[in-house]
Order: sequence, then structure tokens, then C-alpha cells
Amino acid sequence: MDDYPNRHSPTDSADETKVQATGTLTTLRSLIESCEDLSIREQCELLGLSRSGYYYHASPETPENLALMRRLDELHLEHPVYGSRRLRELLRREGLVVNRKRVSRLLQIMGIEAIYPRPFSSRPQAGHRICAYLLEGLEITGPNQVWCADITYVPLACGYMYLVAVMDWWSRYVLGWELSNSQEAEFCVRAWEASLELGHGVPLISNTDQGSQFTSEAFLDAVESAGTEVSMDGRGRCLDNRFIERLWRSVKYEDIYLQDYGDGLAAGRGLARWFAEYNNQRPHQALNYATPAQYYLDPDGHGARPAVWA
Repeated sequence: MDDYPNRHSPTDSADETKVQATGTLTTLRSLIESCEDLSIREQCELLGLSRSGYYYHASPETPENLALMRRLDELHLEHPVYGSRRLRELLRREGLVVNRKRVSRLLQIMGIEAIYPRPFSSRPQAGHRICAYLLEGLEITGPNQVWCADITYVPLACGYMYLVAVMDWWSRYVLGWELSNSQEAEFCVRAWEASLELGHGVPLISNTDQGSQFTSEAFLDAVESAGTEVSMDGRGRCLDNRFIERLWRSVKYEDIYLQDYGDGLAAGRGLARWFAEYNNQRPHQALNYATPAQYYLDPDGHGARPAVWA
């Protein structure tokens, strides 16, 4: 079990973290910086702190921009097909006069794009490999047939971070998740590997979007070395990964927006509680009102469930 709440398997309890609620990132950094005998990586492991948590600092964005980014995140959840022009207009209706260039820049920082088909959507970026979408018309009949992964923006009181989650498509079970202060591929690889380390099986297919983290050689190597086939949505078509998009809507409206976390440490603890409740206590209508954990870990013990069509 991982000890720092920025890097979790979904069975972790919020009370099982070594870093207690009285701790702060500042205190942990000072402990690390005062020791010269061990590397930063070794000290982070001993303290149960992810390296992304150690290197995290408040965003240089102004308070005004951070407020705009939070509102853009909310508007994107409500209107996922809206691009920068329409989002700018919605902001203006609320009395927030901003130009489109500024909206576009903030959306880029947040990793947000509108959902709509684009020409040449399968053309890979230089140095990145794009894989076919393998779920079209696929009948998904049980756990570990398809796992999906995605990244979302997480607003904090004085900055922001990014959250990645790995979910079993059939049961909606969140296998692993991690917070990071950057969108580099490393934290996605860690979340994937932590999901495999649970020991519940290896998926036949991994489905993601075409984000640079998931088209990176590091992530593709991690997936393919497990014997899993790679599937990718078309660009601007996150509805192809719709179940994890629903997860983002739930976690943001039920936890992130309400709690307004001050830093990554607080967000990690809060999200640990939320994901544990989601997996182990939350009944799903599509699962005959069983929990994701019940359906993932004991798929035959909670009543028959129709196949899921991708």
C-alpha cells in the first residue's frame, strides 16, 4: 500500500496514511532539504511523499486567472462541446470580460479541449505513436477486459494540480489514481503500474485519449509490457471514454469544488477518502445497486448484469 495520498490504490483508507493531517508540504520539504546523506528520491520514499508532491509549488498564475480557470473547468463539465469562443461568451454573460486568446491559453494549461470531430484526427504528433480505437462495437462482459485512463485538472485554493485515474470499464472500479503538479507521463505510468500491483489481473485492452502522456513511449511501454493491447480515442472525442468522464464530473461536484483544497497534500487526503467511498460504498444503478468493488472483485456474486457495449 502506498503511504502518500497523492498515489493510491482504491482500497487505501484515509486513516492509513503515514503523513498525518497536521503535516504540511512545507514541513516535509524542510525535513528533506536538511538531510544531505540521502537523495531526494530516497527521502521522499521514506516519508511517504511522492516526488511530484515535493516539487509542487503554488501556481504562478494570478488569483484572477486561477478563479477563471476554476470557472472554465465548471463550464467545460456542463458544456463539453464548447470551445474557447463559446466559453468566452458564457464568461461575458457572467460579467467576466476576457479575450479569446486568454481563454485559450488557460484551457491549454488546464489540458481541456472541446469534444468534436476534427479532420486528420488520427495524425500523430512528431515522435508519438497513435493507436487505433479498438472498442467500436465491442461487447464488454466482465472485469479486466478493458481498463481506461484519463487526466483532469484539479483547482486548488492557491494553484492547481492534475489527477489521473485508471478505471475498469465494466465495473467502474477505480484501480489507481495519482496527483501531479505537471502533465508529464511519469505520474500516469505510476498510476498504471500501481493498478497492476493490486494483483487482481491484467486487462486485455487499455483505452485512453491521444494526450501526450498516453502516447509517450514510457506509458506505451508500460502497457504493452504487461501484455495489454493499446486503444486510443479520436482527438476531441472524450465521450469515447465516457465512463471515466462521468467519474470526473462526480468527483469534482461532490468533492473538489466543495472542499477547495489548499494544497496537494490536503487534496490527496480528501481524494483518498472520496475514491474509497466511491469504490466500496457507493451503489450504482447500472450494477444492480452493488458497489464497483463488489462487481469488480466478485462479478458473479451480485446478480447478472448485461454486457456493456463500447
